[in-house]
Amino acid sequence: MGHLVSSTTMLQTAREQQFGITAFNVHTLEMLQAVVEAAEEMESPLIIQTTVGTVHHLGPDYIVAAAQTAARRATVPIALHLDHCTDYELIVKCIRAGYTSVMIDASMYAYAENVQRTQEVVKVAAAAGVNVEAELGKVGGVEDDIIVDEHEATLAIPDECAAFVAATGVHTLAPAIGTAHGIYKGEPNIAFNRLREIGQRVQLPLVLHGGSGIPEEQVRRCVQLGMAKMNVATELRIAFSDAIRAVFASHAAENDPRKYMVPAKEAVKRLAQEKMKMAGCIGKAKEVQARTDHLKASLCY
Repeated sequence: MGHLVSSTTMLQTAREQQFGITAFNVHTLEMLQAVVEAAEEMESPLIIQTTVGTVHHLGPDYIVAAAQTAARRATVPIALHLDHCTDYELIVKCIRAGYTSVMIDASMYAYAENVQRTQEVVKVAAAAGVNVEAELGKVGGVEDDIIVDEHEATLAIPDECAAFVAATGVHTLAPAIGTAHGIYKGEPNIAFNRLREIGQRVQLPLVLHGGSGIPEEQVRRCVQLGMAKMNVATELRIAFSDAIRAVFASHAAENDPRKYMVPAKEAVKRLAQEKMKMAGCIGKAKEVQARTDHLKASLCY
């Protein structure tokens, strides 16, 4: 494709055509390569995500360089997203480094302050054409250093979601609907009626957080109700780590990283393809690219 793209157009297309685009949290080069290869084979648009912890671990410039290399080689549209960031300065740093999408997570604050903090990020991102995602309500579970106990998790309020979008100008919204970060202890308790109400009031692409472990039937129902982006993190880490453990279980003295990173990469790739099928984005790369090209052409006149 040549370069990383903003996720705005791809997610708008997904919302309009009722399919979901998978967004994968990666922590190593091998994980990044795996999800890109999966997208190539499935002809799927792709959103690569990194947590704040991964940004601190690898550095935004290294991450952007790897993602840009992947985008230049790929035949599918790829966006690079900063997930669950509470730090305005880090968001600005990532935008300057080349991220094409960022999430400002101010959901732990009162509504008015969430609006204010989101407005500030939308303003700085506008000049770079960067997508901005925000959250309303509180998604339970653990995401890096953000910990929300299940008793503290709260569902998003439909009318508040509509007001929030109007007040902030945000491009995508992650409403809390009962999902959680991490692996579910039982069946996810998704508030589908609440999601339906939010989808009726908010026409923007909605984001499904806590995508690891949600049954396919429920994912598809979420997509039909407006979820255009599905985040997957924990399951990828588990697949990656389990594959490495399996190598050492049979070859305890192995000391060549290539011997255990290759099967780990393949495990992530297989799982990514399963999630792409679940979200319904297989074969959608050309549609997204056509929409992106049309938008670029219209802006030239």
